[in-house]
Amino acid sequence: MNGLWNCLKKSITKLNFETKYHFMKLFYNFIVLLLVGLTVSAQKTIETAQFFDEEAQLVVNFTSDFGTLMNGRNNGQFQPATFSFILPDGSTVSEEIKVNTRGHSRKTICNIPPIRLSFKNTTSPILTPLGNLKLVNECKYGNEYEQLLLKEFLVYKILNVLTDKSFKVRLLKVTYTDSKGKKKPFTKNAFVLENIDAMSKRLKSKELNNIKVSSEAVNRTQMTLVNIFEYMIGNTDWSVPNNHNIKLLKLKKDSAALPFTVPYDFDYSGFVNADYAVPDEMMGIESVVQRVYRGFPRNMEELQVAIDVFKKHKEEIYKLYKSFDLLDNYSKKEIGNYLDDFYKIINNPKEVQKVFIDNARTK
Repeated sequence: MNGLWNCLKKSITKLNFETKYHFMKLFYNFIVLLLVGLTVSAQKTIETAQFFDEEAQLVVNFTSDFGTLMNGRNNGQFQPATFSFILPDGSTVSEEIKVNTRGHSRKTICNIPPIRLSFKNTTSPILTPLGNLKLVNECKYGNEYEQLLLKEFLVYKILNVLTDKSFKVRLLKVTYTDSKGKKKPFTKNAFVLENIDAMSKRLKSKELNNIKVSSEAVNRTQMTLVNIFEYMIGNTDWSVPNNHNIKLLKLKKDSAALPFTVPYDFDYSGFVNADYAVPDEMMGIESVVQRVYRGFPRNMEELQVAIDVFKKHKEEIYKLYKSFDLLDNYSKKEIGNYLDDFYKIINNPKEVQKVFIDNARTK
């Protein structure tokens, strides 16, 4: 290395002053870029799988122009933000990202709209693998809405127990800071959903976009499980043919395989029981807590395969809500009663026949 440097110096001395100047300037810039590159490469990028497998609530500082974001003045355009948190090893990650608002009903109903976080930027090399994440916030201020958010988070965790064909979620404690200083900082619970590309990769599948298929033209076993799951949580706000709150994925290495369904967005479910959740008139119910089975007919053998999954994981499902310290006692009691009613039904063959066969959809 010293020989190379001496040779380089001899070559430089033979150059005129102006050429020397430009040469040294280029050399200096090269060294700076090299050092920056080494610094970035020395910091490990976030691993998506590990990020969502961590159970601990992540404490986050989120800074942006919240006046523009919350009032919808950005018209869906991305705007700059800073996203910071502390890793398990004690080091801090703080990077510039892009954010915008998303969603429909909650965007108009809620004081804090749903937000999309874009980590795929040159300014966020460590967080880039996370891609674009949906940030689900407490709809409004107050303990009631905190509990609603926590219950929806719990729905995702229950589905994770029942099937790996589900969105993973990560609970956050977010301090929102207005970059303009016009709003006081506030701290709320929130959670993020696994990126669809990351889930597709995990399941060795690919997403099928804007494809209209009947719910009877997808993987029958998974669809039966999803039908019963949506009934368990009292959710009617979904549709396979309309691509509403359902993602369709297909295994990459099996061309003959039918697509399978992954449900999401559960705030209109009876399990959550949000004050703004109103059932569609077509469902023939007055409240979202009233269950309606929206699956098509299955024989008893098919139903039993799915029902056995719910029975097998009952203890784990109950443990999820009972050990969830952020839920208050009222919410836990409400959830326990709602789940008890479901398990009474699936443990009674006559009720199974009545609900899932006799009252199944015909069109």
